[in-house]
Amino acid sequence: MQKWSNFIGGREAGPVGGEWLDVFEPATGQVYAQIPQSSSADVELAVEAAQKAAPAWMAASPDVRSRILMRIADLIELRLDMLAALESQDNGKPVWLAREVDIPRAAANFRFFASAATQFASESHHLPGVTGYTVRQPIGLVACISPWNLPLYLFTWKIAPALAAGNVVIGKPSEVTPATAAALGAICSEAGLPPGVLNIVHGLGAEVGAAIIAHPLVKAISFTGGTQTGAAIAAAAAPKFKKLSLELGGKNPVIIFEDADYPRMLDTTLRAAFSNQGQICLCGSRILIHKPIYEKFKADFVTRVNKLKVGDPALPDSRIGAVVSDQHFHKILNHLDIARQEGATVLCGGHPLHIDGRCESGWFLAPTVLEGLSNTCRTNQEEIFGPVVTLQPFEDEAEALTLANDVPYGLAATIWTSNVSRAHRVADRVEAGIVWVNCWMVRDLRTPFGGVKASGVGREGGWEAMRFFTETKSVTIAWGEE
Repeated sequence: MQKWSNFIGGREAGPVGGEWLDVFEPATGQVYAQIPQSSSADVELAVEAAQKAAPAWMAASPDVRSRILMRIADLIELRLDMLAALESQDNGKPVWLAREVDIPRAAANFRFFASAATQFASESHHLPGVTGYTVRQPIGLVACISPWNLPLYLFTWKIAPALAAGNVVIGKPSEVTPATAAALGAICSEAGLPPGVLNIVHGLGAEVGAAIIAHPLVKAISFTGGTQTGAAIAAAAAPKFKKLSLELGGKNPVIIFEDADYPRMLDTTLRAAFSNQGQICLCGSRILIHKPIYEKFKADFVTRVNKLKVGDPALPDSRIGAVVSDQHFHKILNHLDIARQEGATVLCGGHPLHIDGRCESGWFLAPTVLEGLSNTCRTNQEEIFGPVVTLQPFEDEAEALTLANDVPYGLAATIWTSNVSRAHRVADRVEAGIVWVNCWMVRDLRTPFGGVKASGVGREGGWEAMRFFTETKSVTIAWGEE
């Protein structure tokens, strides 16, 4: 049984109250580790450590911060195999996926923002006899709260820009997938990050997360997770005038026109639907198909889905692993029951899978394709966050946009067409913060990331992240002769 402690003031720290939480391996359904069931007392220790470290870190030169973040990136890459194995065991995703995507991206996050620290510039403005300039200064103590679906990937996506901008951080990873966050603390110490600059506190959201959000010395909160939780955080933080960045849910349309590059579209749409067991906020869960190619697409897509290997995430030929928890497993099954009640036709999947051997008690689901549902039903309106997609035909561009936009969410959309004018037109009119045309999940770290409507508030990535983690000050100096 492994035990991972909090990381406070540069050292491992057990829970003040002596209570621990079990951590389950999704592939086996068994407890394999424990983390602190922290409380407000642990948060207070983290705040004290951060406040002690803040003056020196905020005053450090961009070059000093950059070099430390670069070393963190290097150490993550050196520990690729270890971190990928941890991520797979903790989350249920295939090891190969963690090796190819999650861990390299975590290193890339630190490397990108290490460079950003030295390139973040101020502006100046001139009038006759007057010069004005703006500076962006660190906020101080900020909170970074990340979800369970891409544990290290999204944790570093928040922490790296916060540190690069000169802030001190309290990070709270998901209690469901804490392993790589626990490993990150030791990596940061080895890289020379001063004690207290990054503090990692484990525990339940309703206890630790709430204590972090409510703490008067926490000036900004960056959160990725469910829309309901985001709304609760906004309600708690707004009266205290804390800065907020909320990256929330999605119900993303994939709009496929008859002139799409068919083989490329089919490959990419399959990946967009079921990567990470469909547990990515950017997954294309509503597939909208131009009527002239609907039947062909349906037949080809279902054939490809039926060939996906679901199995032990430790095996290299497993394309789909286990969903993250027993609770989430049953949530998805409940959504499938709702879909059947709403009149869905199950084209494939729709049921749990039994995997022999060490994974016989794991939380595995067959990838599922549904059709025959209205756009207004719960299945097409609510985020399921699992290996479940729906198919819907459309007559023309106008209907495609109506279907795409008629949901509470607006995170991402994918458009498949060879018509350049149509690509620009639909991208302009679809209600989403991120639009991919003839591709999916192509991420340039310089570009803004975030959604509209119930998909969140604010943007992450590139200069947007650096701006969020700083406060702007305008200075005007009159220097001309009277």
